[in-house]
Amino acid sequence: MAESCLLYYITDRKAFPGDERTRGQRLLHKIGEAASAGVDYIQLREKDLCTRDLESLAREALAAIHWARPLTTALLINSRTDVALAIAADGVHLPADDLSPVEVRAAWTRGAGTPSTSSGKAPAREVSPQDPIIAVSCHSLQEIAQAATNGATFAVFAPVFGKKDKPEVRPTGLDALRHACLARIPVLALGGVTLQNAKSCLDAGAAGIAAIRLFQENDIALIARSLRNR
Repeated sequence: MAESCLLYYITDRKAFPGDERTRGQRLLHKIGEAASAGVDYIQLREKDLCTRDLESLAREALAAIHWARPLTTALLINSRTDVALAIAADGVHLPADDLSPVEVRAAWTRGAGTPSTSSGKAPAREVSPQDPIIAVSCHSLQEIAQAATNGATFAVFAPVFGKKDKPEVRPTGLDALRHACLARIPVLALGGVTLQNAKSCLDAGAAGIAAIRLFQENDIALIARSLRNR
């Protein structure tokens, strides 16, 4: 079992009830809750938003994290390196078929992205002295190996136990997770992970747990304590 358990909350504002404004407010409250509970990473995964709205929400998310616990929780933006640069996020999460970590680091070094919609100009951002955190979604051992070779910070291996909203997707299973965790980078387990089966993921070598529902539908402080006490 991993000596410590990294926690990765992946957002889904559309899962909250209410209108768009209410869902946004509830999401920001949950992000603050996650940061207060010491969750290591939060991925803003609101892929349906236009650039302007995503950037606005990302700035609010970053403010919520900084207000709650600025030194321990990192904000990653799903796929959008330009938005991550524009708001000075901690990094990005890359889908399996997205840019490579090498390309993201090159863009980060240049401090360049798609022009910010809030001003119509390129985002004014000094190049960070630190490398961005780059997470990569992986669904096979080959993708895990490629992520490690390309310099990803960590990989998220899924779906270990399947996907609730996509029952037709075949789970990777614990044996594949065990082999994935032999990679040179930390590997987090995602997909159908619950408090009941999380220990088996950690026993398989996972460095931590990534989830949407496990965090978003529960008291995050309680979930964090339960996972880290296992």
